[in-house]
Amino acid sequence: MAMKRAAATAIRAFAASSEISGSSLLTRDLHASAGSKKIVGVFYKANKYAALNPNFLGCAENALGIRDWLESQGHQYVVTDDKEGPDCELEKHIPDLHVLITTPFHPAYVTAERIKKAKNLQLLLTAGIGSDHIDLQAAAAAGLTVAEVTGSNTVSVAEDELMRILILVRNFLPGYHQVIKGEWDVASIAYRAYDLEGKTVGTIGAGRIGKLLLQRLKPFNCNLLYHDRLKMDPDMENQTGAKFEEDLDAMLPKCDIVVMNMPLTEKTRGMFDKERIAKMKRGVLIVNNARGALMDTQAVVDACSSGHVAGYSGDVWYPQPAPKDHPWRYMPNQAMTPHISGTTIDGQIRYAAGTRDMLDRYFKGEDFPAQNYIVKEGEIASQYR
Repeated sequence: MAMKRAAATAIRAFAASSEISGSSLLTRDLHASAGSKKIVGVFYKANKYAALNPNFLGCAENALGIRDWLESQGHQYVVTDDKEGPDCELEKHIPDLHVLITTPFHPAYVTAERIKKAKNLQLLLTAGIGSDHIDLQAAAAAGLTVAEVTGSNTVSVAEDELMRILILVRNFLPGYHQVIKGEWDVASIAYRAYDLEGKTVGTIGAGRIGKLLLQRLKPFNCNLLYHDRLKMDPDMENQTGAKFEEDLDAMLPKCDIVVMNMPLTEKTRGMFDKERIAKMKRGVLIVNNARGALMDTQAVVDACSSGHVAGYSGDVWYPQPAPKDHPWRYMPNQAMTPHISGTTIDGQIRYAAGTRDMLDRYFKGEDFPAQNYIVKEGEIASQYR
């Protein structure tokens, strides 16, 4: 703790004598000053689907359902899906916005360069979970508050992970594709279809999503392992029957199925490279709903092509949206989707409500729930360090 306090003091001391683009570091108010605010939301376009469900709140057209509320209070609310390149719509609003809301499903990458341009920016909100699309070091140095709606879509993602495990274990997709093509060849599916019962499943990360996944896997009578910075409390270990593995590289060869549940940081970026994937047993199945950049893209392609990885499924890519020539689209034995796991209608209702609550607290100068902060007063949350 003493070291953390000393580091925070050093940052503030540095900030007092430093400037970014003419503005002193760590001098921006953490909460709203009086007057109208310009709030920009970046969400994916739903087009014809926007009107098909009144609770489809996470799209650009429905904009979290907060437009009337914001505008009734005199605030300006600009919403766009155009977020890339120097001439995009978002870039036009960077210099004078106060709040930027974005999602992990259609992330607006908030770089140090954009932060320097955003002279009025005070608050960066993630509608959902995962703020790695933001340069957190730059945000902390600039005195910005970064927050997300912690817990809003943990159930959604954990359920999706369980689905993907079953899809891979049962070799479901080739059978589905046979039906579409009018074919019937049971042998071509059955030769690599298995039961989940008795398999060893390891989750890398046992936070909110990892714990929920382990709870859902227990009835399948799997052998459950987990690797994390911290051990779960004994009650949760007993409830799930999961065994703690301190050494990741020792856990990997034991697993029939590996699930990624850790955040993307500079330490975890690209950590699953050719060498680490080679430590997994041949025929391993990998599920990754965490972040695409955890993986070395080409290493995954090569491992799927050689059969060392028997199946890879997830909904996270880098960058997002994934370009048409992204090699994961075309590698064998994949069950990839666009980033959908956390944006169920139920999840959208939760993260829309959470975003509104934090905006209301921001306008009133009140603190957010402690677990929602990713950057506060120059300090980055431990999971992102």
